[in-house]
Amino acid sequence: MSRAAIARRHLPAALALALLLALPAACATPPAAASPAAPAEETGTLDGAPYRIDVPTDWNGELVVLAHGFEPVGVPRASPWPANDATPVFLSAGYAVAQSGYATQGWAVADGIEDSERLRRHFVAYRGAPRRTWLVGFSMGGAVAVASLERHPSHYDGALSLCGANMPGAVLADALFTTLVAFDALFPDAAGLPDGGLSGPAAAALGQMDVMNAVAAALPGNPDAAALLAARLEVPVDAVPGIVGLHALIFHDVQRRAGGPPVDNRGTRYTGFGDDDAFNAAVPRRAGDAAAIARAASAPALSGRVDKPLVLQYNAYDPTIAPRFQPIYARLARQAGGGVQPVTLPEMGEGHCDFSGEQIAHAFGVLTRWATTGQRPAGD
Repeated sequence: MSRAAIARRHLPAALALALLLALPAACATPPAAASPAAPAEETGTLDGAPYRIDVPTDWNGELVVLAHGFEPVGVPRASPWPANDATPVFLSAGYAVAQSGYATQGWAVADGIEDSERLRRHFVAYRGAPRRTWLVGFSMGGAVAVASLERHPSHYDGALSLCGANMPGAVLADALFTTLVAFDALFPDAAGLPDGGLSGPAAAALGQMDVMNAVAAALPGNPDAAALLAARLEVPVDAVPGIVGLHALIFHDVQRRAGGPPVDNRGTRYTGFGDDDAFNAAVPRRAGDAAAIARAASAPALSGRVDKPLVLQYNAYDPTIAPRFQPIYARLARQAGGGVQPVTLPEMGEGHCDFSGEQIAHAFGVLTRWATTGQRPAGD
């Protein structure tokens, strides 16, 4: 059973629908023809992080370090750590697969980077150095893969980020907070929220279902504002409660890890919400904490410079990694200059992390051919 299925077993239906936007473990359905030889399986814990390693009997000598996505805090974890649903795609092609569960749940990018690298070193210590080593990440794990390639270029031959949250931590925190202050500005009298609304300090105590219910109840009272917010979030109106709930969930975890407010919007001028002057006059202004802002910016701290091949693959009509987020890392790489410019492949599938096994194999093949031939593939 996948982690997404485990989560759904323990969550109300409406909440499960929202979490499906964040959980990447169910994003791959391997092709029916994939029938890898029985792998040698190893599971355990490294510095508090559960892990598993699978090595097929026909191992080609290469390793895939696979990074999973956002796992809400408190979701029961299976033991031993289960294989990501995409694992057979790589095993059937002869690759060994190592995957860490990370030491913590939530927005665990920092842990994901360290725990995945620790697992790679464990693999090398006990099984020898692979001929080549690849990073593959889904959703939040895409950011883990990109950041790992930036930090440890000598350890990896390339990376594939699928449906990835490929943006610096500061950009992510600001985007999430913008959703919360936008809702407060457009629906200032929403019932079911504490004083200060979704962007106030008391909102951190709300559960995701509390947020979703409050948003769903408020939208019908102002259809024009609901349509404006949906357009800004790039989703249909009926998806707004789930997206706002998801953004609140992740933002409050980022804030908890940062140890204080990770965004200061007192000098921010917002655009894209209709009457900009009226909107900015209505937006709640919150002071940030300098140390918290710095901590949030480090998860992940992306420079845009990579020295090995990096392939980015997104879904069409993804409500979580919306179109406005998808070009961020490629722009950052162009601004950084030098290094190896990443390739963004044409969108495949619809939804969040909704890739077939064949599509995952295709994107991974683009990466490996680039790395082994030196010929940069066509992309954006």
